[in-house]
Amino acid sequence: MPEAAARLPEGESVLILLHRHPDGDAVGAGFALKRLLEARGCTAYCVCEDEIPERLRFLTEGLQGSIRVENLPEGFTPDRILSVDTASPAQAGTLYPLYQGRIDLMIDHHAKGEMYADGYIDGSASSAGEMVYRLSRELVRTGAIPSVPEGVDRLLYASISADTGCFRFSNATPATHRAIAELLESTPDAADINHRLFGVKSMSLLRAEKVGFERLRVLADGRLAIVDMPYSVKAEMGFADEHFDTLVDVARGVQGVQVAVAIRQPSAEGVYRVSMRSSCHVDVAAICASFGGGGHVKAAGCTVVCEDGMEAVIEQVCRAILAAL
Repeated sequence: MPEAAARLPEGESVLILLHRHPDGDAVGAGFALKRLLEARGCTAYCVCEDEIPERLRFLTEGLQGSIRVENLPEGFTPDRILSVDTASPAQAGTLYPLYQGRIDLMIDHHAKGEMYADGYIDGSASSAGEMVYRLSRELVRTGAIPSVPEGVDRLLYASISADTGCFRFSNATPATHRAIAELLESTPDAADINHRLFGVKSMSLLRAEKVGFERLRVLADGRLAIVDMPYSVKAEMGFADEHFDTLVDVARGVQGVQVAVAIRQPSAEGVYRVSMRSSCHVDVAAICASFGGGGHVKAAGCTVVCEDGMEAVIEQVCRAILAAL
């Protein structure tokens, strides 16, 4: 970690790449890193294939507007490029071909992924936020910055809380809780952050969950639950991709389910996004890696390209999971 902190730019123009469809960890960790780099005299922007979901925009108010590459300031040319919470080129989406071979450092906590740059990788960390927390303290310890900039701890708290399910998941380790204890000292609105992350849902998201419950199927004597969302349903209901953030929780919440899966089709093309969660011995990161994805033992994702329709994708995914159950 000290080596990674020493490699962070100073006084340069920097792009911070986030994975497509950014979640709370990517947003919190990415923008915390942006603020740390600005404290080192850098001009830094977070960029992504997708905009920040509406439910997470409270975290970045006043820090940056659009995070789409095409909306960067005219004439901005990065000296350095970093990535955060992006375990593979596939997760970077359309950004990867733009910056392939130019990424100086990837900061990631996924146990299984694809190395595409020199990395600060720690599969034991709960989140990218926990890793950026360590970097922030190392920068202060070495005098690289005089103190942690205002607002950084709040972003890091949200990042870690988001990826640990408000500290309910097994990736919340003793080290995670020690970090959170320190972050709480300078995050007076922690309860409000958790309420916004976990206690508030838009009507559109709730409608998507309702459709998810209607499309829920339970297999393998109740051990496997799958929710699918074909593009035809998405288009008919007027959903956006960000309305599917909690689909996998619909499946995971069924009593007795050991592996939960959400499969969504973002467009009419034969491309399917798969999210998996495990509450048993099944390593869903290994399963997702077999499809070119990755993640954690208990939480992972992948993309499946299939021209034969949703049912064919469900069959492929179920076959892989049932072999492991």
